[in-house]
Amino acid sequence: MVSRLILVLGDQLSHDLSALREADRARDIVVMAEVMEEGTYVPHHPRKIALILSAMRHFAQDLRADGWQVAYARLDDPGASRSIVGELMRRAQEHGATEVIATQPGEWRLLEALEAAPLTVRQLPDDRFLCSLEEFDGWAEGRKELRMEYFYREMRRKTGMMMEGDKPAGGKWNFDHDNRKPAQADMLRARPMRFEPDAITHEVLDLVEARFGGNFGELRPFWFAVTRAEAARALDHFATHLLPGFGDFQDAMVTGDRFVHHSVISMYLNIGLLNARDICARVVEEWQAGRVPINAAEGYIRQVIGWREYMRGIYFREGPGYVARNALGHTRALPALFWGGETHMNCVAQAVEQTREEAYAHHIQRLMVTGNFALLAGIDPAQVHDWYLAVYADAFEWVEAPNVIGMSQFADGGIIASKPYVSSGNYIAKMSDYCAACAYSVKQKTGPEACPFNLLYWDFLIRHRDRFGRNPRMGPVYRTWDRMAEDRRETVLRDAARLLARLDAGAVV
Repeated sequence: MVSRLILVLGDQLSHDLSALREADRARDIVVMAEVMEEGTYVPHHPRKIALILSAMRHFAQDLRADGWQVAYARLDDPGASRSIVGELMRRAQEHGATEVIATQPGEWRLLEALEAAPLTVRQLPDDRFLCSLEEFDGWAEGRKELRMEYFYREMRRKTGMMMEGDKPAGGKWNFDHDNRKPAQADMLRARPMRFEPDAITHEVLDLVEARFGGNFGELRPFWFAVTRAEAARALDHFATHLLPGFGDFQDAMVTGDRFVHHSVISMYLNIGLLNARDICARVVEEWQAGRVPINAAEGYIRQVIGWREYMRGIYFREGPGYVARNALGHTRALPALFWGGETHMNCVAQAVEQTREEAYAHHIQRLMVTGNFALLAGIDPAQVHDWYLAVYADAFEWVEAPNVIGMSQFADGGIIASKPYVSSGNYIAKMSDYCAACAYSVKQKTGPEACPFNLLYWDFLIRHRDRFGRNPRMGPVYRTWDRMAEDRRETVLRDAARLLARLDAGAVV
């Protein structure tokens, strides 16, 4: 009997993958491939590449130990193809196979490449997610607004997580108002679990250093988990030591503490080393045992069964053109400060330096520092999207694009957010200690020492008043502007124009 090829991608490292369940271990060939096309379609952070390649090699090793035949192509193999489809063609010729079984990829780019492949490729649903794409479309159909909060409630009902009958535990669906406390530096606070690279990972690190050493980002020290067992230990460590404070401090930003109470396991979840049900079950277990407050447990599972599933549903529902949307018409080029160029804005410098060194920043650093600045400055959302996709270890297009195009940059015109996520420097001052060491003054509203977020906030709102002026959630903000003295308004807009001109000229801002 002719064997079939079973494709396993680098973010599908799960033993319960639908393609593997469909396969016949005795005759089918698992195809895994490290290919340059996947490593270069954006300039990925070297640590992200190393995570995926090392995890792939460890997973292939596990599959072989379980009795699978694995055709594995390494990036530096002389006969390796440059693309996933090219590698499938090579293996098909090698084994006389004409059929490929794959689990649906998480990017339109790859999905369309497989559909166009000159082989019979059967794509199975990725049922590692709690909500199928058909279920999401059913929920979305006929709704005027696709708000995550209502989707999240459906997911709570479906899974039964933190439910008491048909009502939410604690009498509320959402405890977010309890989750906006600023944090202080704490030398005794636990840190995410770190792992020492083994021989396989060291080999990968040398390869990545040779092939991608010029990319933005520090490769070493490399401390990510690369196996399911290690990822499970990282989850256990978080649940035991950091989850109790996650709710209170999930929005906090602290100089010298890059992780605060965050789990830093999203990259393990997104490549398949962990699954959503196990993560949420552990969080709920800690809450039920009385070791974690309800706002921490609810806030965390909302990220997993709410935002994560919702983002995937939006990405596939909106189609392959979603990443090119630009509802606000922003065209400014991404400035060098996003790639580590000098800036006097301490908050941005902190977020970018952390991103360069860790391939990680938490959601408020991404949304309200770098994302907020990009939106206020009118940067081309396609370039912003490419940057986020490149620099974060957990960034895969199905989850990154809706977060950036929709939530962060409002480039989808309001499908995800009812209003743009913009703020002046006051929000950053409230949630961080960054402003104390900044060259600018967050209290200054105009002049050369004024926080750029203060100037650009008003500039953005006035540029887009035709669009947002009638938004009921933004009316009070515009009324505040209208009450300002005319000369004050003129000064704000003039100073903002000067700031943007300096940004365009490549000057340090």
